[in-house]
Amino acid sequence: MARMQETIQFARQRGVITLRSLLLLFTAGLLLLVLIAAVSVSFDRFRDYMTDQLRGHSQDGATAIGLSLSNAIDGRDPVAAASLIDAVFDSGRYLSVVYIDNQGEEIAGRETSLRELKVPGWFVSLADLPLPAGEAEVVRGWSRLGKVRVVSHPGRAYEDLWKVTSRTVAGSVLVAGVGLIGLFWTMTRILRPLRAVEIQAQALGRRDFRRRVDITSTRELNQVTRAMNQMADDLGQLFEGQAKLIQHLRKVNNEDSVTGLASRRAFEQRLKVEVESEERAAPGVLFLIQLADFARYNQTYGREEADRLLVSIGDAIGGFSRGHSDSFAGRLTGAGFAVFLPGVSRADGVIWCRQLLDQLDGIYSDFSAPMDVSVHAGIAQAAENRNVRDLMAAADEALRQAQADEASACHAADADRLEHYNSETWRAIIKQAIRDGWLSLWLQPMVRKGDGDVLFHQVFSRMKTPDGWVKANIFVPMAERFGMTPDIDRWVLTRSLELLREQPDAQLAMTLGVVSVASDGFRTDLLEQLAMAGPERQRLQVGVSEQAIHHHRVQVGLLVRALNRLQVPVIVDRFGVGGVPFSYLRNLRFQALRIDSSFIHDIDSHEDNRFYLESVATIAHSRGVRVYVTGVETESEYSVLGDIGVDGAMGYHLGRPFEAEQ
Repeated sequence: MARMQETIQFARQRGVITLRSLLLLFTAGLLLLVLIAAVSVSFDRFRDYMTDQLRGHSQDGATAIGLSLSNAIDGRDPVAAASLIDAVFDSGRYLSVVYIDNQGEEIAGRETSLRELKVPGWFVSLADLPLPAGEAEVVRGWSRLGKVRVVSHPGRAYEDLWKVTSRTVAGSVLVAGVGLIGLFWTMTRILRPLRAVEIQAQALGRRDFRRRVDITSTRELNQVTRAMNQMADDLGQLFEGQAKLIQHLRKVNNEDSVTGLASRRAFEQRLKVEVESEERAAPGVLFLIQLADFARYNQTYGREEADRLLVSIGDAIGGFSRGHSDSFAGRLTGAGFAVFLPGVSRADGVIWCRQLLDQLDGIYSDFSAPMDVSVHAGIAQAAENRNVRDLMAAADEALRQAQADEASACHAADADRLEHYNSETWRAIIKQAIRDGWLSLWLQPMVRKGDGDVLFHQVFSRMKTPDGWVKANIFVPMAERFGMTPDIDRWVLTRSLELLREQPDAQLAMTLGVVSVASDGFRTDLLEQLAMAGPERQRLQVGVSEQAIHHHRVQVGLLVRALNRLQVPVIVDRFGVGGVPFSYLRNLRFQALRIDSSFIHDIDSHEDNRFYLESVATIAHSRGVRVYVTGVETESEYSVLGDIGVDGAMGYHLGRPFEAEQ
């Protein structure tokens, strides 16, 4: 509701007249008043002048006719008088000429009406020139015979008044038009910085602090633009400072200071979510890795060299983890490391563990020569009936068995456990499911914190296997390894758009795989399909994982900007586990963050994660970015989120996934 009110308020503000238009209207109104005043004054003056001319002309005509009737012609002769009046009247300069006797009786006369004037009738009504009459006495000797009354014809006066008035108006309008055009051009140039400042202010409203105003104008406007640029710089530095602080706190609480891998506490927290969480629990394997004789190496070469070795080992393990989708690694003890690979069978885990051990053994040997060193690893498989403590104990037991060998070796626990699908079996199952359409669309609600309303539904896919339908977090990591997620994401996108067309009020969100984001062909197909989708694409939020942002920064940037142009909302998914600096929030326009479930699990008893999420929510909201969380499985976890200030939450406690067809 608040956001809707803000939108309405913004729309009203956009309807307010601009400063340039206001100045132009004020100037035009002022010029119009001046024009009306000038024309009115000129009109009245010339009208009075023409009235005086008519009065003088009438009096002169009357005097001339009176003298003629008194001296040249016998005014007592009606015929002679009529002939004289006809001759004078036929000149066309008089409206009426009348000769009357002493009793007021007309002796002779002529008159006409105001017809066929060469001016508009409305102007005649407006001008309404008075018609003064001129009079002169007609005498014979000492006898008064009568008098002559003459009224001049005002046609010529109306025509002259019309010409003068129309030319005055036309000239004034021309001058005013030229003046307004000049004022418009001047105001446009002078007020250009204000338009740039408006765009900059809108960018600041979107928390984009990069825009600057470089246009110069008057001294006052230049001061405004400098102040705006300074404010943008200050806000940008403030955001950068906040982001660096939060990033530093995250590193301190969740990363090993030497290797950059996850700390023991952070690794175990995420492992607990992957193994014990009802929502995410899936098969996988755990590696426990130990550098043999590291204490002796440390004493021999010193702490600085030991740290260099640990950094190299951490880089190798981190590279291995990045090569396996959704896997993560951490440093548990001084020379002890751990790696968890979700969705991996024990057989494949043994193969990959041996490959990793060969790499680590080579690094350790190069650093420690001529010392004879080795690396050992223990492997245990996650299962539904095994918690984190049991899993760690099984892997630790396998590690001790591997350490019985002097040479580098890895040992797998649980040889008698039921084996999960190996990689080749997974490849065949996923390929067949894509080919035969053995996929199903599932939805899970994202609930608004506070009123419990559903904001949107997160879209998941489930796949049919010989053992039945399996969740996405089981088969997607394998699909990522085989590069098959683009085909799965295409199916999910097509089905989601169909669902949006079928349900006009639905709001959906889907998350793209890392391989899909990196694929030029998939991004092209995605954008083309969304462009053809129509308005329903604005009801589909597209998620990009933070790991994808970290490893494919250029491709993510191209995709996010293209989705912004299509007005498709973009979400950062699995926020917090990618170890990416917050700078991408400043360079790319994301509409929301979805916090990874590893930060939510047991958050009611995890003060560090709570403080981290509060800080993330604050900085995200300061940039207009919404904050969602996933993996809420208990009431105690959900109650804590209210104090953190998240916008929405999702998890089995709030709503379980259901099939879209239902």
